[in-house]
Amino acid sequence: MDIKNFMSTKEYARTLDQQDVLVSYREEFYLNPGMIYLDGNSLGLLSKRAEKSLMRSLEDWKRFGINGWMEGAEPWFYFSERLGELSAQLVGAAGDEVIMSGSTTANLHQLAATFFEPKAGRNKILADELTFPSDIYALQSQLQLHGLDPATHLVQVKSRDGKFLEEDDIIAAMNEEIALIVLPTVLYRSGQILDIERLTKEAHARGIMIGFDGCHSIGAVPHWFDKWEVDFAFWCNYKHLNGGPGCVAGLYVNRKHFDKKPGLAGWFGSRKDKQFDMEHSFTQANSAGAFQIGTPHILSMAPLLGSLEMFAEVGIEQVRSKSLRLTKYLMDLIESELSDYGFNIGSPRDESKRGGHIILEHKEAARICKALKKEAIIPDYREPNMIRLAPVALYTSFQEVFETVQVLKKIMDGRLYENYENKRGIIA
Repeated sequence: MDIKNFMSTKEYARTLDQQDVLVSYREEFYLNPGMIYLDGNSLGLLSKRAEKSLMRSLEDWKRFGINGWMEGAEPWFYFSERLGELSAQLVGAAGDEVIMSGSTTANLHQLAATFFEPKAGRNKILADELTFPSDIYALQSQLQLHGLDPATHLVQVKSRDGKFLEEDDIIAAMNEEIALIVLPTVLYRSGQILDIERLTKEAHARGIMIGFDGCHSIGAVPHWFDKWEVDFAFWCNYKHLNGGPGCVAGLYVNRKHFDKKPGLAGWFGSRKDKQFDMEHSFTQANSAGAFQIGTPHILSMAPLLGSLEMFAEVGIEQVRSKSLRLTKYLMDLIESELSDYGFNIGSPRDESKRGGHIILEHKEAARICKALKKEAIIPDYREPNMIRLAPVALYTSFQEVFETVQVLKKIMDGRLYENYENKRGIIA
């Protein structure tokens, strides 16, 4: 399906849905009647398969008790590795280079503790000023643990316009003082995709380790971490991968680092046949599994199994193809229908630079988001003036995108946003 001869009509949206090869997957999700859900970049919806895989693990607990670690539909002792293998095709890696473990920030702490090895003259970390705050907190903390001042040893590349990053500016900051680089794959506000391959090549040419936060891309954008020789990556699984609130996170470690001792060791990083020897000498797994710390949260991982089965069927390339069509259609509608209302699209038009969501900027953004929710359309808000809209390939229809823009027009025509205070809620 290709979006050509654009028309701002419901009939055209229906035609696009009729041509959609992924339309049947809408039936896999619990969609609330009358609601349009465009916040999958914060929390994906529950699928029937995710529910089923969760109930299967509960049944194993009910039936087997502690024996569920080695018996049942999915023995828990190998569950993290099983999910890692299923996730590997999403990031362009081998199955043993990916593991499900911890949370996004805990995994960053693990990886920074492992790969940040400051030496005299090379003891700084490079990040950027637009990245998600939790990453900055973790990197500041890691520097402090080494007795280094974050004010001088955390270098944050500046944005020229407050929305996007220039790869040239990042590369210019890769000097001889930088020991580690941590960057987002996709900027959480604007949705800009960074050139991971180029940045990795430039870092390695200078002898610098580099890793990426994939929270806003994994499950929406294909990656090839092995081919690009990325050192490590980490991400959450509750956004585009629909693993459920607080779902266990993922991490990738390139196999060339399998012999590297984890900065934060724990017993689930042990080689499987040695873990229950209970020795006080650590025999680490020869895989990404070595970077696990504690016992995996089985019931927080279980829904991910059902979700990943769908991604294995569809393939990330098909997901990406539809995602790009959805976001392009949304931007075309915004430009066609909302050009007179003070909106600005704050995401890249170039599809090679655009992730799975778009930013719609407006001075009344917080109020408009509240008005949208009153109309049963679920976006999210980011300071200072950004409405994030994420049409998700597996469950958002083109007609829903069309209807969203019509509702936005209704809100602006009727000044319905004036019923609300222009400030975010406790959770934006």
